[in-house]
Amino acid sequence: METVSLANHFLIAMPAMADPNFSRTLTYICEHNEDGAIGIIVNRPMELRLSGLFERVSIPIEDEQAEHRFANLPVYFGGPVQTDRGFVLHRPAGQWQSSLNVSESLALTSSRDILQAMGTTGEPSEVLVSLGYAGWTAGQLEWELSQNAWLTVEADAAILFDIPPEERLPAAMQLLGVDFANLSEVAGHA
Repeated sequence: METVSLANHFLIAMPAMADPNFSRTLTYICEHNEDGAIGIIVNRPMELRLSGLFERVSIPIEDEQAEHRFANLPVYFGGPVQTDRGFVLHRPAGQWQSSLNVSESLALTSSRDILQAMGTTGEPSEVLVSLGYAGWTAGQLEWELSQNAWLTVEADAAILFDIPPEERLPAAMQLLGVDFANLSEVAGHA
């Protein structure tokens, strides 16, 4: 059976999600194939700001516009895997040392060169920086979907980059025409 890729889709945690890492989360899936899936939780900002992250990794923010654009952006808890490693979800995709192109315009980059470019040129202009990511082994996400742990919907980049983190989960639900408050913890199978 061929795996249907959920790359460039949102996973919406159902109300009954017991795992505290994923309760009430919106996760953007960056890669999904027969080997598993990788995603970034996009609605869990941490106390850490980008200016603090840049300081930690000894990268100066030299460009005044970059300072204005990035310094106060939050760093996100991207998931429970490799929480000591940074990941930048961004558009435009561009050319970086270690990037995974999710769509024509959006990529996930984990190499230092993107942070250096952000500090000197202010590009890429739209970013969501996380520590850690969410990962699923082969067949694990499909099993979780069959257990009604998640709803899925094609992603809208405006939700990632244009609205505050606390509004992202309800906005993704609106793509389905559903209000999160009306979701039942019990789902049936037809």
